[in-house]
Amino acid sequence: MIVVRVVQTGDVDALVRLAGETGPGLTTFKPDPDALAVRIARTRRTLAGEAEAHEAGYFFVMEDSESGDIAGVCGIEAEVGLAQPFYNYRVSTVVHASQELGIWTRMRALNISHDLTGYAEVCSLFLSPRYRASGVGGLLSRSRFMFIAQFRERFPQRLCAELRGHFDEAGTSPFWRAVGSHFYQIDFNAADYLSSHGRRAFLAELMPRYPVYVDLLPPEAQACVGLTHHDTVPARRMLEAEGLRYENHVDIFDAGPVLECHIADLRTVRESVLATVEIAGPATSANEASAAHPQALVANTALDDFRVSVVPGAPQAGVFRLSAHAAAALAVTAGDTVRVLPLKPR
Repeated sequence: MIVVRVVQTGDVDALVRLAGETGPGLTTFKPDPDALAVRIARTRRTLAGEAEAHEAGYFFVMEDSESGDIAGVCGIEAEVGLAQPFYNYRVSTVVHASQELGIWTRMRALNISHDLTGYAEVCSLFLSPRYRASGVGGLLSRSRFMFIAQFRERFPQRLCAELRGHFDEAGTSPFWRAVGSHFYQIDFNAADYLSSHGRRAFLAELMPRYPVYVDLLPPEAQACVGLTHHDTVPARRMLEAEGLRYENHVDIFDAGPVLECHIADLRTVRESVLATVEIAGPATSANEASAAHPQALVANTALDDFRVSVVPGAPQAGVFRLSAHAAAALAVTAGDTVRVLPLKPR
């Protein structure tokens, strides 16, 4: 059974192996054991209420409960930009007009922005290619919203998600080549690494001081503004189904889109409900349950050992029936409370 759970201290080695499967552009998940150990420790401090607001964050792993294989990761930053600036480009419109010449032009410009400071951020989504055909990507992405819905008091009013931007067939970013490389004088991966490890002072020191006119960039770089990496398109669709939207902010390195919304508007927050667990008898097989009910996301309500999976069923009079196998995977027993969200929207 595939389960998404809060990361544990013993997950470091498995996470290093998984991070080795990522490509360029995934800033927040690198195969660095020290950095991963620090992130795990930060998550555990956050859960214990010991982390300062600027460092609070959560990290989750997707696990095959039968084999113990770690198949994916995802994360939530509680409030970005409090300790170090959270930079984006804001895509604005600049109009130039001359009545005398009868000329009117409209152009896009990129302005350095701190607009998203204080937002929560869903981040670090990565699913191993070994599991992408099994339809579990939705569980991995939506697990974060189940956590936010259950522990709403731990998060601010707004949420954002930076998506990986476009890379060409050579594995390089045309936007970085046209803009960032001229100012930072290091390659994309080096800048990416420094940024992902909190060393962002160089951004403020070296970034463009004035708006960047998109029309002055090479055509391949212009096309990158707001364009999602082909591997990230399914993740974008899931986020948009949840309620996030592109509001003209893009990443400063690869110009990938930033999606955002009010947390109160998230589908999971609006439609998930709490129910009491009842353990189904042995006579009810998994196939019978699957045929009788649609599938739902089901999460326990334990902060320290939060778990969520996809199981067949629907709440009936405030009760949700789980098989003994599913209950064990979710670490719940009869009488416990679970949060339930039907996979299909109302």
